[in-house]
Amino acid sequence: MKLLILGATGFIGKNLTLFFSRQKGFEVTAARFTRDPLGIEGISEIDCDLRDPKSYGSLDLGAFDAAIHCAATTSGAKDIVNSPWLHVTDNAVMNSYLFRAAAEQKLPHLIFLSCTVMYPSSTEPVKESGFNGDILDRYYGVGWTKVYSENMCRFFAGKSQTKFTVLRHSNIYGPHDKFLSEKSHVFAATIDKVMDPQAKNVVVWGDGSETRDWLHIDDLSEFLQKCLGQNSQFELANVGLGKAHSIKSMVEQVVTASGKNLPIEYDTSQPSIGNHLALDINHSKELFNWEPKISLESGIEKTLKWYKDNLLPLR
Repeated sequence: MKLLILGATGFIGKNLTLFFSRQKGFEVTAARFTRDPLGIEGISEIDCDLRDPKSYGSLDLGAFDAAIHCAATTSGAKDIVNSPWLHVTDNAVMNSYLFRAAAEQKLPHLIFLSCTVMYPSSTEPVKESGFNGDILDRYYGVGWTKVYSENMCRFFAGKSQTKFTVLRHSNIYGPHDKFLSEKSHVFAATIDKVMDPQAKNVVVWGDGSETRDWLHIDDLSEFLQKCLGQNSQFELANVGLGKAHSIKSMVEQVVTASGKNLPIEYDTSQPSIGNHLALDINHSKELFNWEPKISLESGIEKTLKWYKDNLLPLR
């Protein structure tokens, strides 16, 4: 299978490129924009600015059997609160041009990694039908941008030969995340704070009561491999661990797994989102015969080991 991974130098994209480079039967091309080449053996690389319509003339999407679209402008809670437009314009533009090019160039299958920001806060696992149009104020821009993009997938699936699969994935974590960055999500930021050799404590934004559905990147990679075989013209599916953990619980587990004795402080003056979410993943289990294998506890241990081996020497 000739597979194109868009956004291949980002956190999810890099992990997917590494994953598929190790699988038999795949010829992988990695598309990147501003970052340095990946340099992965056996992987072809191309430069592409997906916001520029001129880029699609040389992209030749019809030469691939499938593409996984994980290119996006992303960051953490600080930007969502203080600069919410950062997640809107670039993503709406690149998705619109890409989906049209996929249809026009007859790409057989495009998988779009959406997210779960459109879902309401809930104490029960949320199904794909759980979106009711009421998006949290702090997610309003990025949430409606995602919904627009999902609807464009449905539109082009009905007007072209290209199959579209939309995945509403939960909070993904693991190796190659945005560690050592001001744009880290809460999981990567916590790992980084705990592993700081100079750390005397761990400061958490908010009161830690928010809950998240965290899925390890290896589980997502295996799920995506199964998605490549789906036959529906359009499909929308949740993918996550299927259960929620509080930020407080996650931070405590990271501190315990690190072997350090660090006090945890909660700074309620800093930005936090204030919602609760777990995904109902029964549709994905039935459709793709898939189950997440990595618990949060095990995933934390795997991530800490990777961090110690790869980033701790750089601190």
